[in-house]
Amino acid sequence: MSLVETNFKRVGLMGGTFDPIHYGHLVTAEVARCEFNLDKVIFIPSGHPPHKKDYEVTVAEHRYQMTVLATASNPYFEVSRIEIDRPGLSYTVDTVREYRRLWGPEPEIYFITGADAILEILHWKDVDILLDTCYFIAATRPGFPLARLEEVKPRLPKEAEGRIYLLEVPALAISSTDIRQRVREGKSIKYLLPEPVEEYIREQGLYRK
Repeated sequence: MSLVETNFKRVGLMGGTFDPIHYGHLVTAEVARCEFNLDKVIFIPSGHPPHKKDYEVTVAEHRYQMTVLATASNPYFEVSRIEIDRPGLSYTVDTVREYRRLWGPEPEIYFITGADAILEILHWKDVDILLDTCYFIAATRPGFPLARLEEVKPRLPKEAEGRIYLLEVPALAISSTDIRQRVREGKSIKYLLPEPVEEYIREQGLYRK
């Protein structure tokens, strides 16, 4: 699916650093696709994350290649370079606006992210414009304190009403942070992510001390 293709009604955008991508991301995207009748899910590796990380983010090209390898077997998944190739910091609102400009008023856009990220949405760039432009699917794991989301809702702009949906995904217990740590400690990461991604990490020497 090219950026200008418009023969679909609903599309999911899944942003993230994907450092590395793992089964939690893939299961989340697939469950969201099925639950919300999405025609496609486009994975968007962040080029230059605007929020400070507690670790040095891996080179964007490596993260892009791992995402391509991980999604290759699913015909409903695609990977976009839109943020990697765009100069400057990678803001979600800029990405969503670019797709909206290319696609026009249709299709409906669903941005897939973690429930933890939604808790920080008030600090996102142009959040009112973002919430007016797309819907949000907030993926959460069993046991996540939903009361935390309820505390945030009253402070959201009016555009947020009816625009944020919760989706429970058990596989979110897998984390990129844990995978990086396991690689550094020489532990196995098998069955936490697709084999082609595991092989790529080994061949490129990623996440070692």
